[in-house]
Amino acid sequence: MWTLLRRVSLTGWIIIATITGAVIGYLDHAVWLTVDVGAAVRPLAAIFLRMIKSIVVPLIFGSLVVGIAGHGDDLRRVGRLALKSLVYFELVTSIALFVGLAAVNLVKPGAGVALNAPAEEGRQFASTPTTLSGVLEHTVPASFFDAAAKNEVLQVVFFSILFAVALSQARGRPKETMLAFCESLSEVMFRFTNIVMKFAPIGIAAAMIGTIGKNGLDVVWGLGKLVGTLYGALIVFVVVALVPVALVARIPIREFWRWAKEPWLIAFSTASSEAALPLAMENMEKFGVPRRIVSFVLPTGYSFNLDGSTLYLAVTSVFVAQAAGIDLTIGQQLLMMLTLMLTSKGVAAVPRASLVILSGTLVTFGLPLEGVAVILGVDAFMDMARTSVNLLGNCLASSVMARWEGEFQTAAVPDGAAIET
Repeated sequence: MWTLLRRVSLTGWIIIATITGAVIGYLDHAVWLTVDVGAAVRPLAAIFLRMIKSIVVPLIFGSLVVGIAGHGDDLRRVGRLALKSLVYFELVTSIALFVGLAAVNLVKPGAGVALNAPAEEGRQFASTPTTLSGVLEHTVPASFFDAAAKNEVLQVVFFSILFAVALSQARGRPKETMLAFCESLSEVMFRFTNIVMKFAPIGIAAAMIGTIGKNGLDVVWGLGKLVGTLYGALIVFVVVALVPVALVARIPIREFWRWAKEPWLIAFSTASSEAALPLAMENMEKFGVPRRIVSFVLPTGYSFNLDGSTLYLAVTSVFVAQAAGIDLTIGQQLLMMLTLMLTSKGVAAVPRASLVILSGTLVTFGLPLEGVAVILGVDAFMDMARTSVNLLGNCLASSVMARWEGEFQTAAVPDGAAIET
């Protein structure tokens, strides 16, 4: 029996925890239980959320510094390609943010899903007028350690970017030592995240019991709408952004899909674009993208061009605000999107890393972290979709850069049955 239980994956345990929590919460809501189970298990959900919260600052700092300073030499060496790539990444991820923002405001999946948490800080933010001068002033930290202690994500990002730029200008041992430290910090924090996620089923079950025990099964309907909203928004993004980009760049779409579909399937099934990276690089070369472009654009895109994750963050952050009963103006939502656009840079495309970024954003704007625990119950389904779009977007980016550099060559007839499925 123990061996059988150990074979169940984390995703499987999360699904089991979600269903179990929903059943117990429904029984609690229907007053079939003699004790307030939601109140009894609330500390377990709080512990999980506090552990998630502790990851945000060191992960963002380490990942951003490595993502910027770690490519410093490459940026100088490839020059024009780097500039074109970064401009392209920002344009496409901005489109992803706005598509996600439009979808979540149109469908309103969080309406009627009341989270079992106070949101006074979020309401205070919603009632505060957003001004450019206020945003700029708040972005600059007086002390990095004070910003880190308060989980002020924008201030941490500002400091991290300046630190990374300064580090990229350093030479010799100081740069090597600090870059090695940040790489080690980033790697350790991802391992730390994996440890915290082992507690996720318990925290999720507790959060579901508390949320459904308070609101009934309305939250389940809301989560179903959330998943549907994300999938619909990702399809719209592919149609209105990636397809037109391919047409403008004269990328043969049918041939591109022939070479991209297998790494796309790997990314979808494993929920990790890292797992699909080797095959994606190999197939893009076969498609006609030179190795020097593939080897720069794909790894850099994993830090700066996470289209699916960016859209996911836009949808889920506003979902939490809706569930908390907080009406955000367009200006305030755009401020949240700016925060997400900055904080998502440099974070590797590993399973559930986006939840850490989402947690940091919710903390920054005073929104309840209970929303993360509730979302995590269905995150496995959303993770597959957003990760596969990340992979597809980066494959297309490498092809577009090759075309713009005048080095794209039409692929030969596929030479392996592995590509034909």
